[in-house]
Amino acid sequence: MVEAEKEQIYNIPLRDAKRAPKWKRSKVAIKDIRAFLKKHMKSEEIKLDRGINEKVWERGSQKPPTMIRVRAMKFSDGQVQAELAGE
Repeated sequence: MVEAEKEQIYNIPLRDAKRAPKWKRSKVAIKDIRAFLKKHMKSEEIKLDRGINEKVWERGSQKPPTMIRVRAMKFSDGQVQAELAGE
C-alpha cells in the first residue's frame, strides 16, 4: 500500500449547487466537490468514495446537503482519494 503524502480534512460548502435547476442539484454538488479538491489538493486525478456519493444523493437530486466534511489524501503519484470524515 502506498503511503499518503498529504492528508487533510475539509468542510466543503455546497450552497452553490442551488444555482442549478432543482433536478440537477446533487449532480452539480458532486462536480463542486471535485472542483474544490482539485483546487486545494493541486491534482487532476480525484477519486471520490462511495460514501460521499451516498451522502450527497441521500435526500434525492433536489436537496443535496449545504456542506459536507471530507477527508482527502494525496498520494505520491498525484492521485487524490476522498472519503467522508468521521464525525
